[in-house]
Amino acid sequence: MKLPGHDAIARQADEHLVTHRVKLPKKVVERPIRQVGTRLAMALLVLVVTVVIVYADREGYHDNADGSVDLLDAAYYATVTLSTTGYGDITPVSDAARLTNIFVITPLRVLFLIILVGTTLEVLTERTREEWRLSRWRSALRDHTVVVGFGTKGRSAIQTVCATGLKKQQVVVVDPSAKVIDAATADGYVGVVGDATRSEVLKRAEVQRARQIIIATQRDDTAVLVALTARQLNRGAKIVAAVREEENAPLLRQSGADAVITSASAAGRLLGLSVLSPAAGMVMEDLIQQGSGLDIVERPVIRAEAGRSPREIDDLVVSVVRGHRVLGYDDPSVETLQLTDRLITIVRATPGTRVTPDTKPLPQD
Repeated sequence: MKLPGHDAIARQADEHLVTHRVKLPKKVVERPIRQVGTRLAMALLVLVVTVVIVYADREGYHDNADGSVDLLDAAYYATVTLSTTGYGDITPVSDAARLTNIFVITPLRVLFLIILVGTTLEVLTERTREEWRLSRWRSALRDHTVVVGFGTKGRSAIQTVCATGLKKQQVVVVDPSAKVIDAATADGYVGVVGDATRSEVLKRAEVQRARQIIIATQRDDTAVLVALTARQLNRGAKIVAAVREEENAPLLRQSGADAVITSASAAGRLLGLSVLSPAAGMVMEDLIQQGSGLDIVERPVIRAEAGRSPREIDDLVVSVVRGHRVLGYDDPSVETLQLTDRLITIVRATPGTRVTPDTKPLPQD
């Protein structure tokens, strides 16, 4: 088996200093640094205004050290006054200076404290609110979809799954890159930052309660480790994984994956088909693209179709799902359809088209 960089992945899995956290989607993406910087600028502006006021009325103040108040003394007085320290070594002595302290300096002092204390309170409130949202999310999360990797494959997989009517809140994205998770949460998905080969990271994604797990990592060896860890945590979930090299697909199945998609081979076959028959290649590409042109969907047999042959119904039937078996449309055992059967058909994509998600692994005969 060809698994490049296996030692590096093993060292990465043993690293205990990797940070991982859950990030819930936000309606408005804010930048805390910009917000704090704005408030610091406002506080500095209040301080500067106070210095200017005191220096302009310096004749009304008395310094116990030398009797006069210069610019440095004005800055010192403004600092200790706004911070409510108040050493008393510089005091207003004239009526005008005292009136200025009452009606100008005191409101500026209150504003200064509101800016600083308000920032602290907002941070604490936001942290409490985030913890409450996270706790509520964990308690309500059931039968969700975990997607490991938010690259091109992961994004396409999520779009296809959400086309079934699955809510974005029921999709959890796991990726080691914080920037990638920020992009996922900006799209409305829940994100977990961390290495998915580690069980504690997958537990944060509540993989033990997931209904299906999609593994779309960039490396085959990472996909194998993720499949092993996910299957150990959840014996009943459906695991679908993508690999680059076809020779690694059997190992991934042995690691617990129910279905393995070989991305490189699939792309190569599509290229070859397009060379031999451009029209056939266009049809296959149309089927792959979700929500446009032709779509392949799975649906139950309706009562009017029971007892009829797959060739006699209106839709173009590709396969029939009977029990745990996937049978071809020309299989002798499906000459007549049953109400308990499900059909895999090719239909014209419309806004109302829904691909019914499967609940159990369906091995081919």
